[in-house]
Amino acid sequence: MHYGRVPTFRPATWRLQIFGATASGEQHFLTWDDFGQLPRSTVLADFHCVTKFSIMGNEWTGVPASAFLAAVPPADGVGHVMIWAEYGYSANVRMGDFDRDSTLFATELDGKPLSPERGYPVRAVVPHLYAWKSVKWVRAIEYLTEDRRGFWEDRGYHNVADPWREQRYSYQEDPGEGPP
Repeated sequence: MHYGRVPTFRPATWRLQIFGATASGEQHFLTWDDFGQLPRSTVLADFHCVTKFSIMGNEWTGVPASAFLAAVPPADGVGHVMIWAEYGYSANVRMGDFDRDSTLFATELDGKPLSPERGYPVRAVVPHLYAWKSVKWVRAIEYLTEDRRGFWEDRGYHNVADPWREQRYSYQEDPGEGPP
């Protein structure tokens, strides 16, 4: 499932922007070749959809989120990240969820390149949260000093999205789990 049509990937013009509250105060861009030079890792993780199904034991390979934090450090006080995709789709993630060993920007699933429908060329994978936080067709990472709701969060989904706590809808949020 996804929002919008499947975009066409053009490696010569593809850019990943890292912006917002960066330590340098500047926005940064990575080309497809730059992205390919970043460290890679593999994560074995389950995939939980808010519509109440799970796919167990997925092998995701790609660039760990920690590689972006090292290449373009956030400023002091950054507590959240907004992951942006094609067509303005976005998902907010707490820094503690973004900066986990299991969070990565996948280019492969189960040893094969991602299909366009699954997010090719790059899909965020935040496996310990519901799948809408695992943004397809990633184009930007924005460092935030204040939490802001992403696409589905703005439409009534839970701001945190922990499947083990069944955090599906915003009306379930406890104080402090959403933006002020």
